[in-house]
Amino acid sequence: MAGQVALVTGAGKRLGRAVALRLAREGADVAVHYGKSEAEAREVVAAIEAMGRKAAAFSAELTDVRAIEKLVADVAARFGRLDILVNSAANFQETKFGETTEATWDASLDTNLKAPFFCAQAAADHLAKSGQGVIVNFADIGGLLGWREYLPHSLAKSGVILMTRILAKELAPRVRVNAIAPGTITMEGDPAEWQEDFVQRAPLRRTGRVDEIGDAVMYLIGAEFVTGHCLVIDGGRTL
Repeated sequence: MAGQVALVTGAGKRLGRAVALRLAREGADVAVHYGKSEAEAREVVAAIEAMGRKAAAFSAELTDVRAIEKLVADVAARFGRLDILVNSAANFQETKFGETTEATWDASLDTNLKAPFFCAQAAADHLAKSGQGVIVNFADIGGLLGWREYLPHSLAKSGVILMTRILAKELAPRVRVNAIAPGTITMEGDPAEWQEDFVQRAPLRRTGRVDEIGDAVMYLIGAEFVTGHCLVIDGGRTL
């Protein structure tokens, strides 16, 4: 991946951070987007630069379309190109049916569905110019199973899966678009009950590892005959 430039949204924390670091280890230069996690994003930039790759942190409110357009323009101006977009920024809000408000509905749909669409729209021309443009969207298994008390979140992630299929047709053949749908991926500091719950529900009887998400992203970036696909990484939970 030497010479390629990737923009990873939500790259200051959790899976976005892990993906940004993995892309750098594979040779890419990385634009590290963050919302409020400036200190964490700058740590990621420092870690990438320590690998000998180029990196820079960019702040943008992804519920604002003009902020998205500026983000992508700034990345392209800084690095001179854009080859890969990873839409990993997300929120995960509990919204009990009777307590769901317009504000919580909009917070889920705007961050989890509106933002990745407009990031893809803003990046599309840059990705097409690269000759090897790739978008990887983050859905999750809530978009397949539908979770009680997380209705807006589940709808948004279901939308990401369908959006991926439509964008794959819209942007072909110059840009490939795929998605991943992780199950429970536990990280240091996560509540123990998350792992206990998932182990009971998944046939493989364990939670997922961060490096397995990185493996999936790398596969989709390199799989030149795959587009419009959602790769489910859940230990069999959706079965």
